[in-house]
Amino acid sequence: MDYAKAGLRREEFEAIRSALKREPTDCELLVMGVMWSEHCCYKSSKPLLRLFPTSGDSVVQGPGENAGVVAIGDGWGAAFKVESHNHPSAVSPYQGAATGVGGIIRDILAMGARPTASMDGLCFGDAQEPKTRRLARGIVAGIGGYGNAVGVPTVGGKTLYDKAYNDNPLVNAFSLGIVRLDRMASASTARPGQKVLLLGAATGRDGIAGAAFASAELGDDAKASRPQVQIGDPFEEKLLIEACLELHEAGLIVSMQDMGAAGITSSSSEIAAKSGVAIDLDLDAVPLREGDMEAWEILLSESQERMLLIVLPEKVDAVLSQATRWGLECAVIGDVREGDEWTARKDGTIVAALPATLIGEGCPELAWPAREPDDLESRWDFGPEEMDLPCDWAAETKALLASSDLTGKNWIHESYDSMVRLATVEGPGGPVSVIRVRENGRLLSMAMETDPRKTFLDPYRGGAETVARAIRALAVSGATPLGLTDCLNYPSPEKADQFWELAESVRGMADCCRELACPVVSGNVSLYNETSRHRILPTPLVVAVGLIDDPSELLRWGRWAKGDRLFLVGTVASSLSGSEYQQHRLGVLRGRPLAISFEMEQEFVDKARSTAHLQLARSGRPIAGGGLAVALAKETHQSGTGALVHMAVPTRPDVLLFGEGGPRALYAVPAQKLEAFRKNWASFPLTEIGIVGGEALHIRGLCSLTLAEISQSLGR
Repeated sequence: MDYAKAGLRREEFEAIRSALKREPTDCELLVMGVMWSEHCCYKSSKPLLRLFPTSGDSVVQGPGENAGVVAIGDGWGAAFKVESHNHPSAVSPYQGAATGVGGIIRDILAMGARPTASMDGLCFGDAQEPKTRRLARGIVAGIGGYGNAVGVPTVGGKTLYDKAYNDNPLVNAFSLGIVRLDRMASASTARPGQKVLLLGAATGRDGIAGAAFASAELGDDAKASRPQVQIGDPFEEKLLIEACLELHEAGLIVSMQDMGAAGITSSSSEIAAKSGVAIDLDLDAVPLREGDMEAWEILLSESQERMLLIVLPEKVDAVLSQATRWGLECAVIGDVREGDEWTARKDGTIVAALPATLIGEGCPELAWPAREPDDLESRWDFGPEEMDLPCDWAAETKALLASSDLTGKNWIHESYDSMVRLATVEGPGGPVSVIRVRENGRLLSMAMETDPRKTFLDPYRGGAETVARAIRALAVSGATPLGLTDCLNYPSPEKADQFWELAESVRGMADCCRELACPVVSGNVSLYNETSRHRILPTPLVVAVGLIDDPSELLRWGRWAKGDRLFLVGTVASSLSGSEYQQHRLGVLRGRPLAISFEMEQEFVDKARSTAHLQLARSGRPIAGGGLAVALAKETHQSGTGALVHMAVPTRPDVLLFGEGGPRALYAVPAQKLEAFRKNWASFPLTEIGIVGGEALHIRGLCSLTLAEISQSLGR
């Protein structure tokens, strides 16, 4: 077989041949082509990922396992990760999104954790396009259909629309689970003499080479790629979750690994490499849905709802018995031996024999050239004066509230069960999602953020702003950041200007994580998100997870009451560059986002957390997309009470109302807490801007919006 047909580059083929000291077989070439695909081995991004800080006071498990784990007190941990399922969702929206949810849940399960909460990050194309509406409906239905049936609540997420995603919608799935730290599972605990078992669904041809499919540009004919999309069964997954947790709790398994990208191959070779052992697979023992499958098809199938288990020989019968009780197929498919070789046999013949470390760690890294885009200076060439001031500020604000990014997403939220298991404290629609940890009574706050427009204009500043927005939201809610997971969604790295965007945005993210002490504990990279017609914007998405020790110290939003004083924390004026308002008004991306001040960010985080812990405010909301005007409107709507806002206008009104960037928040403070609130924010920019009351939001000198008008604009 030609190595190129297997998806390998010339230098990769030579590296394999040199390591083996022989010619690889066709089956070995196909295996290596998938395992050395971008999606599996991160060959273009590994040097960049090393920039991220990965350790911290709360970090128990950083990158390298199925998910990261942070300590949350009393011997418990939170395991979490976000992953992409972009290409499959573009060609088969329902199944692509559904299996993305199933896959990330199994990553959490593989840590020995009970999956407790899910979130979704969605980037759709132009909201007016019929294709976008079709894809969005299918993707949301897939997330809801799988998540609702499997019994894991979808507690929040992020959705934005932009024509850059017309051909390449992004579906990033996040899951979090709770685990006893002394009972964590690991992929590095296999030892010689143990048995390899496959638990769950039978293996079919669905999803074969799906990882390689996710590592290339999407073809213009999406239908041709549908055989590479997996088919999910959430009811089978629910059984698998309960069976695996029961087996793990009973001490019947040594290790377990999700069969995600590259199926049996990746799961078994990863355990072998991380454990320092050899694994010998008998493909004739694998339960199949189709009897005529070839060896490479069995090895690379991405059939869903399967887990690889490592089991002591004397406990195999007990595992098989438990599997039968749960109605799941289970078979012994191999042995763990001494050495480094990963071997697969079929019909008594060895079809693949490769060093496990070569499969997982041997791919040569790619050092793509990086060059600033030729149009970078022109991207930054923008001043607010280029935008005419509107004649009617009320109409302008209502139009922005009704824009596709900012209007209510009830049609999405209501498709999801956010309350199953009854641990959800704050579900979809707010700045953060909050769950109660039953095991110790504490709260976990989760903030998902992405800001691709600012990242396109200035990748370093946009990457840093993305991380900062998530950490700000945690702090305002009262949470101490524990760690962060990221999904790096970008177009082809083979174009120098696009690789520069990737590299610069990762540098900005890494610097922000380091300066604000929020380590990266897990993540995913998704490249080649482009077609012959479109490339996506550089879209780093993050989920920051924080801990609230005392549930009474959670500061909610949309809770202001008559007589509360309103305060703007942070600078009064911000920037329109890359803002929701600029996109809505001009439909173009121009200007340079604000530079980040890590010193100011850290001071904001500290003071925001103390505001919540000392219970100095009744309501708090970080200011993000749409700026101050949108924050005021959402607080008005959710509180059911108007406000009179009176403040000086030191700059253009549109910059004041709709500017974005920098650490800023809107607080509603009861009269008896005013002195303490002001004292807490001493030395930080603080402006009293109004008082709560009435049936409308009055921004003196600019506009007035009734509660009904705001509600109608937000589509609620």
